[in-house]
Amino acid sequence: MARYSRDRWCKDSGARLEITLAQTNGSIYGRSDVMMNCWRLQGWAGHAAEGVGVGIRKSVTTLGATELSDLRDAFAAVYGLRDDRGYAFYAGLHGLPLPEYCQHGTLLFLPWHRAYLYFFERALTDALRRARDDQTVAVSLPWWDWTSSPAHTDGLPAGYLADSGAGDNPLAAGPVTLDDADLAAVRENLPGAITDGPNPVTVRDPDVPDELPRTQTVARALNSTTFSGFSTLLESIHNGVHGWAGGAMSAVPIAAYDPVFWAHHSMIDRLWYLWQISPRGANPPAGLLDQALAPWPVTVRQVLDISKLGYDYAAQVIG
Repeated sequence: MARYSRDRWCKDSGARLEITLAQTNGSIYGRSDVMMNCWRLQGWAGHAAEGVGVGIRKSVTTLGATELSDLRDAFAAVYGLRDDRGYAFYAGLHGLPLPEYCQHGTLLFLPWHRAYLYFFERALTDALRRARDDQTVAVSLPWWDWTSSPAHTDGLPAGYLADSGAGDNPLAAGPVTLDDADLAAVRENLPGAITDGPNPVTVRDPDVPDELPRTQTVARALNSTTFSGFSTLLESIHNGVHGWAGGAMSAVPIAAYDPVFWAHHSMIDRLWYLWQISPRGANPPAGLLDQALAPWPVTVRQVLDISKLGYDYAAQVIG
């Protein structure tokens, strides 16, 4: 399949989503209760006020065997839920089934995706606790540093590849649980993005590893002196990684169904955090600070400080 370039990723995927909308004849998953249900774990206000933390987000290359096993089990558990606690619900908020909530090409790109990761991370921990009947276990979303030497040698992180031995790796592909009309539209408009037949899963078609973004490219973004300049440059880098991964990751409507989406966006969020704590870091424009990040019950202002969201990044430098 043709890959999307850095500049075309959002534009072309958005256009294809519009085609899909026309072809689904209004067959849209009902989400009238999303504002009341998608953060039901304990409630946003309770987490923020009590400082209940998700934990430390680490590089995928530094995860221990137990941490990787917990992450895989959490994804497997959330795959099995068919309500607003499950994977289909969260992945679908980024594109299909409609309505589409994700923010691209606007200054809400970084705040919206930070909220997205926060609530999905909570859902992963909740699903794992239910599956194991253990209220003490927790998982955090690792980041995939695509600027690193291992990434430029091997490409996708090893923990997200299909296991060579017995058993399936839940991080190698995600289930695409759309209705028949949406699946038909995806297969027609985004060939090669998901498997054929019943119970489709995401497919990847990565480029050569050395085509991933380099540290020099990220450094230029981190040297930005305005939020708008930084956001624009970082989103462009982000687009390039989506296009590099190919398959489902290369199309906005179904990108979030691929588990590596979350590791990629954890890296994007980490880079925003590093810029925030740098001498050049600045808030978004004042006029945006109290804007709601639908469907989440939070505003831009409420996601600016990750310490108030209860998580941190293990490394304070790029690498």
